[in-house]
Amino acid sequence: MNSTSIVGILLIALGAAVLGYDHYSYTTHDQVLKIGPITATADETHTVSLPPILGWLLIGGGAYALFLGVRSKKD
Repeated sequence: MNSTSIVGILLIALGAAVLGYDHYSYTTHDQVLKIGPITATADETHTVSLPPILGWLLIGGGAYALFLGVRSKKD
């Protein structure tokens, strides 16, 4: 199995993950108030949405890379 086939399989797996999980969240810790030695912080959750077209493009690119990898192996 050559490197092009491995990249194709990884792209297909990543595209399937993007389609399965259409968003991800992360939390930041922000300093809200600081008066002398006293500080107040707040946790804020951010959500990033991933468009489904990104998953389909990754799957398509992975399929193409896998096709090229298999095709070059035959030549």
